[in-house]
Amino acid sequence: MSNSRVVSAVKEADFSGTTAWKDFLALIKIGIVNSNFITTFTGLWLALYFTNAHFLGSLDIIFLTMIGSSLIVAGSCSINNYIDRDIDHLMERTKNRPTVTGRVQPSRVLVLGLGLIAIGQIMLFMTTFTAGVIGLIGVVSYVVLYTMWSKRRYVSNTIVGSISGAVPPLIGWSAVDPGLGMIPLALFLIIFVWQMPHFYAIAMRRVEEYRAADIPMLPVVKGFAVTKHHMLLWIIALFPLPFLMSSLGPVFLTLATLLNAGWLALSISGYRMKEDHKWATLMFVYSLNYLTILFVGMVIITFI
Repeated sequence: MSNSRVVSAVKEADFSGTTAWKDFLALIKIGIVNSNFITTFTGLWLALYFTNAHFLGSLDIIFLTMIGSSLIVAGSCSINNYIDRDIDHLMERTKNRPTVTGRVQPSRVLVLGLGLIAIGQIMLFMTTFTAGVIGLIGVVSYVVLYTMWSKRRYVSNTIVGSISGAVPPLIGWSAVDPGLGMIPLALFLIIFVWQMPHFYAIAMRRVEEYRAADIPMLPVVKGFAVTKHHMLLWIIALFPLPFLMSSLGPVFLTLATLLNAGWLALSISGYRMKEDHKWATLMFVYSLNYLTILFVGMVIITFI
């Protein structure tokens, strides 16, 4: 088979099974949208609970908040894809994105991202001014401070990027109660701190890809040993944060403490395990379950 036929066959294989819908979901990073949907709803639900607002009587606010926040997350992720299209081909997990393969024109991705953000922001401002402003802070921190400024320059890029990831519950809460308070602050801090060991675990699993793309993630710059120390310290920092939400009761505090203790034990085990990749995978999986159980748990505890 000639070289041209080989190339043609490879291209055909890469594009097989691809649909416009799949491309759209890849562009908006549907996994990130879904995870932020959960944390946004938790913030909104807790605000309804603590302000004694009626769920059915707030359906308009709920709709605007959940759809609006999802749209700005999706739009921000689309712009992230647009900006990173020059390095995404260097990483296994991003090399098949539509912006890399050419299935979608970059200009259309940019227009899509800006359009989603614009619509989402309008919806958030229709709830409260505070929710709209916090939404803008999330967009700017992710697109400008993280993607355009820190991601390719500083090892602290994970810290900068975690600001936007911790904003959704603030949006959810402020759409109901623009006054905010200790509980939404605690939600912000929990997600902010949670993201550090979560993304460091990803960086350890994908260290060679980040190195190839010249992205200064902590494992690339400082190595695995230092990364493990940082992960341990961030997990320890999680322990006091649930107590800022003591009004949720002893069941929640017990659940949160048990989750933190389990993560701490797993983190310490990393100093004994010889297979760093396997340990990083365990840390990553635990982090996903941690966030889901903790935030869904908050809703269930207040519901019953």
